[in-house]
Amino acid sequence: MTAKTDSLMDFLDAELASLKSEGRFAKLRVVTGHQAPVSVVDGRRVVNLTSNNYLDLTEHPKLKAAAKDAIDRCGTGTAAVRPIIGTMEIHRDLEEKLAKFKGTEAALVFQSGFTVNVACCQSLMTSESDLLISDALNHASIIDGARLSKAKRAIYPHRDMKALETILKSPDAAAARRKMIVTDGVFSMDGDVAPLPDIVALAEKHGAFVMVDDAHASGVMGPNGRGTPAHFGLSDRVQVQIGTLSKAVGAVGGYVAGERRLIDYLIATARPFIFSSSHPPSVMATCSAAVDVMLEEPERIRRLWDNADYFKAGLKKLGFDTGASETPITPVMVGDTAKAQAFSKRLFEEGVFALSICFPIVARGKDRLRTIVSSGHTRADLDLALEKFGQVGRELGLI
Repeated sequence: MTAKTDSLMDFLDAELASLKSEGRFAKLRVVTGHQAPVSVVDGRRVVNLTSNNYLDLTEHPKLKAAAKDAIDRCGTGTAAVRPIIGTMEIHRDLEEKLAKFKGTEAALVFQSGFTVNVACCQSLMTSESDLLISDALNHASIIDGARLSKAKRAIYPHRDMKALETILKSPDAAAARRKMIVTDGVFSMDGDVAPLPDIVALAEKHGAFVMVDDAHASGVMGPNGRGTPAHFGLSDRVQVQIGTLSKAVGAVGGYVAGERRLIDYLIATARPFIFSSSHPPSVMATCSAAVDVMLEEPERIRRLWDNADYFKAGLKKLGFDTGASETPITPVMVGDTAKAQAFSKRLFEEGVFALSICFPIVARGKDRLRTIVSSGHTRADLDLALEKFGQVGRELGLI
């Protein structure tokens, strides 16, 4: 039976054609089985260099057992938002564990890292007399959160501390009721790290508070994966610490950690928290078990970094430009949309999945393949990937 076409939606044909001509049309890849270091994607077995499963926890038996037990004890869902009756003991217990893990008074779990960033920007910056100051390469969720806030916005060039200080000395800053500096801890496309000590020093000098989105540092940087504030010894000087449960933790969600009064305020005011149903018990139990594993098995983080260093060095030896990466996120710079997409396609055909990242996700001329290794990759996996990068790179004239 053929679906009826609504002529009022014909504009979508032109929009889709435009996306295809610009190389921005997205095709969903389908994983069969586990999200693993070597996965079956679209029916092909490939070395997976695209997942955020940094610590290879999605297959961990303790996490799977915790999820199954939580279903038996607490059911499959909460059927409510947190402020009504969607808060169960298992939510409270995870939040207490996360606060202890981060070294803060309290923590609050949100449905995703995206929603926690939007919620904090929107809830903490509520007046046109507030000033939200953001790194130019911050994540889209921070950009959208800033747009939904009522604050004036100021953007400083990526990691440019002189420009940040100029903003903090500006008339807008002097007149601001509140000033908040927001930065990624690890930047998701380039894999470089925010100069957090300098940011905190400038914030304290000019009466601003700091929010750090540690999506790609959670489970990756700092003691046992506590994040960039802990990595730099600044946990007690960063007022708003954002973490994710969707990447290294191996489940889904986000959280904010800080003073008890910050959490109490967000519970009462954060719209994404108030108006979204809470996580099912199985997810909370999975996240709780993941924190335990990060504390009990620090060798996973060591293997992650060993693999990242090995793979990055191999790419450089082949002649690839890995940009400013300092972390397991390693871009392979190409600089052209068509070439980046062709590179990714040919690698996939050769058994390596490394996704092309092009405009508008990155600036024009900054097209790349973004690779992410995990603690679960073997040296054989990485050697195969490097062999194919070299083979296809030479084939396409990239090295």
